[in-house]
Amino acid sequence: MTFKAFFDTNVLAYEYDLSNSKKQSVAKNLLDKWRASGRFVISTQVLQELYVVLTKRLIPTMSDEEAGEIITTYSVFNVVTVTTETILRAIKIKKRYKLSFWDSLIVSAAVDGKCRILFTEDLSDGMKIEGIKIVNPFKEYV
Repeated sequence: MTFKAFFDTNVLAYEYDLSNSKKQSVAKNLLDKWRASGRFVISTQVLQELYVVLTKRLIPTMSDEEAGEIITTYSVFNVVTVTTETILRAIKIKKRYKLSFWDSLIVSAAVDGKCRILFTEDLSDGMKIEGIKIVNPFKEYV
C-alpha cells in the first residue's frame, strides 16, 4: 500500500455517527488504518462539510467547540486546498462524467492530492474517474 487515498466527508462523519454502529465501525477501522499510513488525503471542502455535518446533521449534534477540535485534529493531515484550478477541473469532470458539481470537486481535489483511491458512498463503487478508483466502504450496508 504505497499510494494515497482521498476520503469524502461521509466516511469521516460516520466515525462520529452513533445512530449507525455498523457504518461507524467500518469508518473507524478504515480511518485508523489510513491516518496512520501517512497517505490519508482530504480537502478544505471536506473539512467545511464535516463541520456542518457534525454541528447540524449528526445525531447527537456537536457543539461548535467540539466540531472545531475535530477539524483541528484533521488539519495535521494532507489537506488539499481547493483552488481556482481545482474548481475549473471539477467543471470539466462534471460535464464528462455527468456528476454533481460537489462530487466533481471532491474528485478534482483527489487528483490534486495525487490519489489512486477515493473512499465515498456518493459515487458508484468500482467506477474509475480521472484514473481514481471509487471505493464505497459501506456497500454491504446499502
